[in-house]
Amino acid sequence: MMNFDLKKTINNNPRLKKIIHRFIMNPVKTKPNWWILIFSFVYLKRGKGSVIYRSVRKDLPPFYNFSLGRYSVVESFSCLNNAVGDLLIGDYSRIGIGNTIIGPVTIGNHVNLAQNVVVSGLNHNFMDVKNNIDTQGVSTKHINIDDDVWIGANVVVLAGVTIGKHSIVGAGSVVTKDIPPYSICVGNPARIIKHYDFTLQKWVS
Repeated sequence: MMNFDLKKTINNNPRLKKIIHRFIMNPVKTKPNWWILIFSFVYLKRGKGSVIYRSVRKDLPPFYNFSLGRYSVVESFSCLNNAVGDLLIGDYSRIGIGNTIIGPVTIGNHVNLAQNVVVSGLNHNFMDVKNNIDTQGVSTKHINIDDDVWIGANVVVLAGVTIGKHSIVGAGSVVTKDIPPYSICVGNPARIIKHYDFTLQKWVS
């Protein structure tokens, strides 16, 4: 991550910010230029035994933090993006085939995301109807996926959501609000259908 004072200086100078952004990011492809990715080993943190498959798109400029924990795996054809917020993945977690993860996102330990899951802490601004949406910038809200969560195929997790520990999100769900720990949720928008009752020591509806 860039030094805080340096980031502050750059952010307070629009012209300098534009020059540096253009040097780092390709304006058409909206991904880091190849000469930045050559040095990604310097600023991307990888834990012991972690794996990122070759086909993964790594939109990981040095604007924000990226870390992949010990023995965690990012499977083929996924996209990792920390251009607008930190992307932090814990230990023993698996990002499934064809996932898109856009920060700011924190994923805990022993988390499993199935195929074609979208987790995006980013939204495009649109309120000014006199200007094109793609000129209005973006807003972000942090997503937090706690330890020991299982997310099924084709799920969408929206910005600002927290999914609690040992929860399950059913395939095809759209998670629009927080899910408490030890819950099972399904649907669009996702609703809780079961939770674990520690008094009864069983899952209840």
